[in-house]
Amino acid sequence: MKKPIFNKSVLPNGLTVISEQIESVRSVSIGVWIKTGSRFEKMKTNGIAHFLEHMVFKGTKRRSALKIAQSLEVLGGSLNAFTGKEVTCYYAQSLDIHLKQAIDVLSDMLCNSIFSEKEIAKEKMVIVEEIKAVKDTPEDYIFDIFQEKLFPNCTLGSPILGTENSISRFNRHELTSYWQKFYSSSNTIITAAGNVQHDKLVQLIEKYFKLPETTNNIRSSAVNKSEYNSYEIHQPINQAHLCMGSIGIPYTSKMRYPLLLLNTYLGGGMSSRLFQKLREKNGLAYSVYSFIDFYKDTGIFGVYIGTDEKKFGKAKKLLIQELDAASQKRLSESTLTKLKNQLKGNIVIGFENTSRRMSQLAKNEIYLGKNIDINDIINSIDGVTSEDIFNVAQQIIRTDQFTSVLLHNKN
Repeated sequence: MKKPIFNKSVLPNGLTVISEQIESVRSVSIGVWIKTGSRFEKMKTNGIAHFLEHMVFKGTKRRSALKIAQSLEVLGGSLNAFTGKEVTCYYAQSLDIHLKQAIDVLSDMLCNSIFSEKEIAKEKMVIVEEIKAVKDTPEDYIFDIFQEKLFPNCTLGSPILGTENSISRFNRHELTSYWQKFYSSSNTIITAAGNVQHDKLVQLIEKYFKLPETTNNIRSSAVNKSEYNSYEIHQPINQAHLCMGSIGIPYTSKMRYPLLLLNTYLGGGMSSRLFQKLREKNGLAYSVYSFIDFYKDTGIFGVYIGTDEKKFGKAKKLLIQELDAASQKRLSESTLTKLKNQLKGNIVIGFENTSRRMSQLAKNEIYLGKNIDINDIINSIDGVTSEDIFNVAQQIIRTDQFTSVLLHNKN
């Protein structure tokens, strides 16, 4: 199999185009990454980045919302988007022969959306229902509360969807102002992976993407770190849900790979320590895992468990015991070897997917400013020592200083 061909171009208007040509596939995944998300909002406009993501699908000067929805589906492709804390991404997957159509519709959405007042009013109701759906799902809702408490009075802790109150206040002027500020060529990266020729990709993007060339000084909110606190929220639910953790490390940290291995050890699949100890051995939970998030200048490490109210005390005690043990004892070399094989296998298999590769191209550019290929990643994982994992565990796992959120029935 031929090695994928990596290329990067920065167009005269500041738009960055990155591609990885994989000749062994017949499809292309393409993503338009805007460097904005809920972290770049003001408190009073919380949720506007996500609202704008919805509105871009609601009609342009050339296409109705229905035409946008049909544009790639009728060709066997797909079109979607997501909003995060620091990025918003619009992405498409299509056969390689339909690359032009994919770029045409993506550019039309991002450059020519009309933001009709009627559609804005309708979408407010849709997003309010989305917010309610999250609140009706404790395992999702608790993460919004946890991040709010971990990053108090900071938009990094604000919910991506916004609140019912903030959504109700949005108007067309606010939406277009936000679009004009952030949806500029210099604040946009387009990545593609699959059977795509870079020169052809650049030509199509230059032809179709006519984003404004504004150069606003865009800054994200500063991080307000929480002090240790324990929060208890009551809802009429059947389980007790616990989420607890601490500030982690940024994407750029040298300790990122040791932390990835630590997370694999604690909560990475059915063989992980937490799953085996709390679920398989003691039957205390159906769902238990650890998780990590990386941002530009900070991160999150945490654990989650959902358990019967009567078992909660024992489950929490065992959870803390396992976390403390990870920060007090170095992993054996045999365990470390297994973890490395597991993590490398997961990453390599993931790279078989063109959408995953497209996303990785963007994240490397946004957070590192350079490409990191699969061999670099494998070498970085192989270079991690048991001491590295022990050091990052001691730095991050301090259970007596964790922010903790318990969501359960008062009765």
